[in-house]
Amino acid sequence: MDCKYFGECGACKVYEGGYEAQLHAKVALNQERFAPFTNKKIEILPSLHSHYRSRSEFKIWHEENENIEYAMNSQEKGKVVFVKECPQVSLPIATLMPKLLHAIKEEGIDFKLFGVDFLSSTRGEVAVSLLYHRRLDALWHAKASKISQDLHISIIGRSRGQKVVIGNDFVIEHLNIGGESYRFTYIENSFTQPNASVNEKMIEWSLRGLEDTSKDMLELYCGAGNFTIPFAKKFRKVLATEISKSSINAAKENMELNGVSNIAFVRMSVEEFVQALDKVREFNRMKGINIEDYEIETIFVDPPRSGMDSDSCNFAARYKQIIYISCNPQTLQRDLEILCQTHEVVEIALFDQFPYTHHAEMGVKLLRKGVS
Repeated sequence: MDCKYFGECGACKVYEGGYEAQLHAKVALNQERFAPFTNKKIEILPSLHSHYRSRSEFKIWHEENENIEYAMNSQEKGKVVFVKECPQVSLPIATLMPKLLHAIKEEGIDFKLFGVDFLSSTRGEVAVSLLYHRRLDALWHAKASKISQDLHISIIGRSRGQKVVIGNDFVIEHLNIGGESYRFTYIENSFTQPNASVNEKMIEWSLRGLEDTSKDMLELYCGAGNFTIPFAKKFRKVLATEISKSSINAAKENMELNGVSNIAFVRMSVEEFVQALDKVREFNRMKGINIEDYEIETIFVDPPRSGMDSDSCNFAARYKQIIYISCNPQTLQRDLEILCQTHEVVEIALFDQFPYTHHAEMGVKLLRKGVS
């Protein structure tokens, strides 16, 4: 990726030597980090070198001449960098950026505008969130509607306590997983995987080696069903938990969107779910779900950056096979200290979800010791 803002913009911090050098550094670091747990070589699943982000956020900076610019945090603390373009973002977003800024200024809806968030799909659908420090009125709606129509985008206006939607507040993403097409509703202002091509590779890696089975799977931290729905094609039934109500609602919509019917989504924390499973407590949210009907051998976890706590790790260790996707190698390293007491790492992978940064997504598959 060739970017004129390397060395200034804080979004990319590792760029010396280009894409391959930063990837090599990540792999070397994590090969050493996980050496105590496995001697297997890390499988590398790279990113596109540019135009890989389907989700991006920019500040809007108002200059003294009343011009407006996109801005990013500078590598120099407390400062910003004005950007005309960003080779990180998907091609639909990159093409839209200058047109949108010009239209906002032309229509005069830049007053008190402080941020723009972009969300795109691989098929070119874009939803733009405009963030304001003022109330949005009927005149704003009329002008924003014109921009929406002219640029063929959805616009969501946000100010404190106010959300105005012109078009849709989501895009429909199409993912190709192992030759099959899946559709997902990605809602603005909610978590989605930012790198679509690497997301496809993560899901394919997670599914690899799983034969169609009469057994069932349990998933913790299921989000909006990004992994759950493809998994449902491999297992008899899937039981998936997530604490976020909006994510559970989105997961149920995505299940219907893909014509899948063998998933039970439950809004519960991991701690609550363990209590329900062990019959310590009864929960109305588990009403209609008979745990006795499930024969679970595989558990899938994709926790937040904080990883799993010791109780969650010990719970996961009850199952024959553990598939763990981690957005924080440090907490994965900590959790493997517990998991590898009962299980061994049979596969390990690095997904370069965030090129030109120090961040890496890791995946490990663990099998209970003594099981062939």
